[in-house]
Amino acid sequence: MARSQETRWLTPEEKEAWTGLVSLMMLLPGKLESPLRQVDLTLFEYLVLSHISEAPERRIRMSELAFLANGSLSRLSNVVKRFEQRGWVVRSPDATDGRYTLAMLTDRGYALVVEAAPIHMRSVREFVLDPLTTTDKQALARIAAKLRVRPQDVT
Repeated sequence: MARSQETRWLTPEEKEAWTGLVSLMMLLPGKLESPLRQVDLTLFEYLVLSHISEAPERRIRMSELAFLANGSLSRLSNVVKRFEQRGWVVRSPDATDGRYTLAMLTDRGYALVVEAAPIHMRSVREFVLDPLTTTDKQALARIAAKLRVRPQDVT
């Protein structure tokens, strides 16, 4: 099979950038998730609960929640089912459009978010924000925008 293009190998600078990004993608989630074990949550579970807590009236469409939490609808459904069993979330049809399902945070679920949020914020600060200068943070936001990896950029 003939190649239509010659492979463009990485320059040393490109390899350093790529290796750094891969290390970030592979190692950072574990560092952010480990402290959340104190409240028996994974990082994905915390993000789901957090996004519901920030939604108006602490309720959000499941499809929007999957998008915000960067997970598939099936993965989210499994997590929310466990949340329902624990009394943290209630699902119901969207009264404005029955094609959608809403996830609503219960008072117990909100109390868990209130407990978990400071733990998560300490990790975000320690492992992500505090080591960076203002310029670094701006560069990180620009890079995420260029790579289109922020939720508001993905369509």
